[in-house]
Amino acid sequence: MNNPRITPPTPRPMDARPLYKRKRVWIGGFVLMVIGSAIGQSGAHDEAVKAAAEAKPTVTATATVTATPKPAVTVIKTAKPAPPATVTVTRTETADTGNSSLNTGSSNSGTCSIVSNAGNCYSAGEFCRNSDHGATTTDASGTSITCSLSGSRWRWTYS
Repeated sequence: MNNPRITPPTPRPMDARPLYKRKRVWIGGFVLMVIGSAIGQSGAHDEAVKAAAEAKPTVTATATVTATPKPAVTVIKTAKPAPPATVTVTRTETADTGNSSLNTGSSNSGTCSIVSNAGNCYSAGEFCRNSDHGATTTDASGTSITCSLSGSRWRWTYS
């Protein structure tokens, strides 16, 4: 007697032919394909028949409206350039030493022709505005500086 708990059952012999060579698999696949396409076509045909039977005439109305557009208002803002900074220089003399000194109203001496937006003179090494590219002016001490391309940025450099 064979005890199933002690000895394993004998395995079934494998078919030596590959799956693509088996005739039954090919025939079964072909039959399923034919049945599926027949069901799909009959369902589409039934829906087309129902849609044709339920079709009702539709009324379409078209209206044309012609309107003349009003002219658009165009607003143009022009920026006014900032007025140059006014610097007052006064000369005072002291009676006891005899030396003269300058008393300035701001940090610049009034010799710069191009000033920053804050009204200060530029100095060498500072970045230039786009409107100052290629321009020449003087710094606070009176030294000539030019806005030139330095590497990839425009900077004020001594000329």
